[in-house]
Amino acid sequence: MLASTPEFYCFLVLVFLAFWLLRRFRMACLLLVCAANLFFYAKWGLIYLILIPCAATSDFFIGRAIAGTQKRIARRLLLACSLAINIGLIISGRSGGLVLPLSLSFYAFQALTYPIDIYREDAAPSPSYIQYFASVSFFPTALAGPITRVSSLIPQWNWKGAALRSEEGSRALFLIGLGLAKKFLIADYLGNNLVNRVFDLPTLYSGGDVLVAVYAYAFQLYYDFSGYSDIAIGAGLLLGIRLPANFNAPYRAANIADFWRRWHISFSNWLRDYLYFSLPGPRTRFMPYVNLILTMALGGLWHGLSWTFLIWGLLHGIGLATFRIWQVATKNRASRRTIPVAGPLLTFHFVLLTWIFFRAANVNTALKILSQIATFRFSFDNTRPAFLIVLALGAAAHFIPKTWYEGTLANFTRTPALVQSAALTLLLVTIQRVAANGAAPFIYSRF
Repeated sequence: MLASTPEFYCFLVLVFLAFWLLRRFRMACLLLVCAANLFFYAKWGLIYLILIPCAATSDFFIGRAIAGTQKRIARRLLLACSLAINIGLIISGRSGGLVLPLSLSFYAFQALTYPIDIYREDAAPSPSYIQYFASVSFFPTALAGPITRVSSLIPQWNWKGAALRSEEGSRALFLIGLGLAKKFLIADYLGNNLVNRVFDLPTLYSGGDVLVAVYAYAFQLYYDFSGYSDIAIGAGLLLGIRLPANFNAPYRAANIADFWRRWHISFSNWLRDYLYFSLPGPRTRFMPYVNLILTMALGGLWHGLSWTFLIWGLLHGIGLATFRIWQVATKNRASRRTIPVAGPLLTFHFVLLTWIFFRAANVNTALKILSQIATFRFSFDNTRPAFLIVLALGAAAHFIPKTWYEGTLANFTRTPALVQSAALTLLLVTIQRVAANGAAPFIYSRF
């Protein structure tokens, strides 16, 4: 059940209506969400009706056991059990005899925040299993996040039966509509009309077409992934749950560290809080930089056990380490020495280079793409004007001031419900005409 299909929105509407009809009965609402979560996973395969409850139940009792003992060895053994369970879920979807139709990596990353936070004494165990299960398996985050700390979701179920405020409902609809527009009108259009063909067979295209496709892929990936995040956050709001923001205009980043504060924010925060800070402390002054490179390399391999993802992670790790060394060498005056335009421009093109390895099927294909660009034969026979218009509009929309976006959102929430409905209807009609062949799966749903 993809978040780009009518089936998902029929499901979401039914859950929404039932949830708010039962709002005065907190336990009934929680049970409804748990059932909705299981139904969502079951649509991908009945095996999830075993895997998800078993993993969640284990983590729930492991969390309580960690909180109930002060013995260091026992706490570490319990945490190791949770790590083994959740890492096993990630591996099960990627290799071996068991091939799952839906990767459980986003579930596992989210689930691991619970026992680790309890182990570090940053959170207390959930007061009830139902509250915990509703949080850890929350269906809007199942496919591609945002990766949310379970301890931040659990308290949000403690409402007093209040109805959904109209502003929150309007905001949710705006985000869902925006996510669909990003996915269908920009990401899928760019992918279907040049990007996919070039990355599949780069030697058939001129250096100019390949270069345009590389730029276009950067925006295809951004609009595809941020579009899903918008839909997930909007779906959560419809059920009274606030999920964390996942993107903040990443291609406007002043440097590579700033990029990772803006791109896939929940994932970069997870890597920092639960991986980087867990690595051995500095034995030499270079150890923090080694740990940084190792963290990003493992983050790359999380996307897939291939050389391309490893290279992508290593490049970002080396970039981050180099920037940190530069900051130390300049005594944290690095940002002041960066020309305002040069910093974002250099950062964007470094990220652009790494995206080639991220998207290419293998290293050989990535090198062919770079070789085609290096020929400097910049003809654009396969780049259509309509494609360039969509790419230009996507780039321009990414760089609009944040105040414009916030103003548009505020104006939408203040308009009458009839006008909001008309706007969403017009969007759906436009999507139907533009995306006549249907939607491609969200890119990050395979990770």
